[in-house]
Amino acid sequence: MSTVETFKRDQVNSENKLLSSFKAIIETAFYGNNVEKIENLSQAYEIAKNVPGTIVTDMPISHNEDLGLPEDASILVFNDGKVVGRTAAARVIIGQPGVDEDYYQGILREAIFTGNDQEFLEGNVVVGLDGDFMAHAHLMVPKQYANNLYSYLVNFQIVTEKEEELYKTSRDYDEDDIYVYANPEWSHPDFPYGLALFDPAHNVAAILGLRYFGELKKATLTLAWATAHRNGFVACHGGMKQYQLPDKKYTMAAFGLSGSGKSTITLSKPKGDGKVVVLHDDAFVINHDSGSTTALEPAYFDKVQDYDLTKDAVDYFLTCQNVGITLDDEGKKVIIMQDVRNGNGRTVKSRYVTPNRVDHLDESIDAIYWIMKDDSLPPVVKIDDPVLAAVFGLTLATKRSTAENVVGNVNRDDLVIEPYANPFRSYALGEDYKDFRNLLAKDGVDCYILNTGFYGDKKVTPQVTLGSIENIINGTTNFIDYGPLEGVSYLEVDGYDVDFSDPEYRDKVRGRMQTRLDFINKQEDILEGYHALPAEARETMEKVVNAL
Repeated sequence: MSTVETFKRDQVNSENKLLSSFKAIIETAFYGNNVEKIENLSQAYEIAKNVPGTIVTDMPISHNEDLGLPEDASILVFNDGKVVGRTAAARVIIGQPGVDEDYYQGILREAIFTGNDQEFLEGNVVVGLDGDFMAHAHLMVPKQYANNLYSYLVNFQIVTEKEEELYKTSRDYDEDDIYVYANPEWSHPDFPYGLALFDPAHNVAAILGLRYFGELKKATLTLAWATAHRNGFVACHGGMKQYQLPDKKYTMAAFGLSGSGKSTITLSKPKGDGKVVVLHDDAFVINHDSGSTTALEPAYFDKVQDYDLTKDAVDYFLTCQNVGITLDDEGKKVIIMQDVRNGNGRTVKSRYVTPNRVDHLDESIDAIYWIMKDDSLPPVVKIDDPVLAAVFGLTLATKRSTAENVVGNVNRDDLVIEPYANPFRSYALGEDYKDFRNLLAKDGVDCYILNTGFYGDKKVTPQVTLGSIENIINGTTNFIDYGPLEGVSYLEVDGYDVDFSDPEYRDKVRGRMQTRLDFINKQEDILEGYHALPAEARETMEKVVNAL
């Protein structure tokens, strides 16, 4: 089997590297007599729909039988309160500088003890959909949050006989199963925004005082990505697709935060001949050695701000969170989307929304696209040097979306840097830099920056972005040197002119590049230099700034 769930008795001792205090505290809770194990999706659905506060809509689910759901299953809605997004301020990583392990062990023991008078549910899934990478994951939540468990089981791959057989023949890893303990009812004066506590070396997490379903999904992916990283994979928070054209295949990955256009780019279909197959729009891993890619989850957890009830994709919704409900002209309960109720309304869509879906691609990647929202950049920029390409991914500049519960006085319109579009990294940033630099140094791997925000005061439309990608694939593009920057060029697009003779524009570009250099330099001091980067990253960006 892929990851380790059980041990021989002579392995149950303090010398076993797969055991730790945090693992022992969290895993032990799963065996309490207040925990009911969910065996299948039908059982999870029936419990979830009967929990107080659940809204059973009059919108039936497609492919019920294929999914293992009851024949009459409908979309379930369960809404949170004030917080409707992820809370980055709640994350604590064991093993990082300044984290007092003894203190957090005490907090965790007390949290689990105070939850003993609650009834919990447990569900098990497989993370990773190919024998090259698979891991077991176990989630435990209070029964009143059965909707979060149900969403978790349909978002990931619930363990079935079929999956268990594949799992048994999959690649072995000397790594723990993933265990996630969640209790949204927990509170503590030291943690007014909740606590998301991770011991990534032992694949355990506790999500405390946080109701948002995305916390459970990303906690699981945080641990799965760390496991993959330790075992020869590049951990990717992005979308992966392959164009299968009459004369070639073109495999591409797009990396961006929620709301950047990542899903739109990944799920779009070609205008001309050929077809597209989609691996996933959010989570996958790339094998260092073979270059192949594996999706980590079958379903899609997407924003509903661009949907209305006339869209075909709505037929594939399974659950919804933080959306409104109203009655249609037939008196049926239907969903109000487009963020009318609040920002970041969400749905879990089934894999059947993309009939061209695959779980694994053997072919190596042809291109990486960094999705940014930097108004100094034209719609498409090409980077030829693999070191500079990795540095631009390292300093991916974008804006926060409503998917995040931002703590403090933060302007969502301010430009921020999120390396490789992955705020869920639980290991040193320099390790990701090396992974992507090595990936981009391989023959035949190109790199582009897509600006999906504004260029100056002009919006870069999805039509411009998608059309540019197709032109790149078809070889019908004209790239022009990007001012004085060596090995950097931009795609000529009508209406998005670049003029480095304009001192105001040149100063803006230089300022944005200086921001990237400042970010790299700051890593020397933050967390005692835990995220410090190789000298080549700083030196490469210094050359860019000096050239401007």
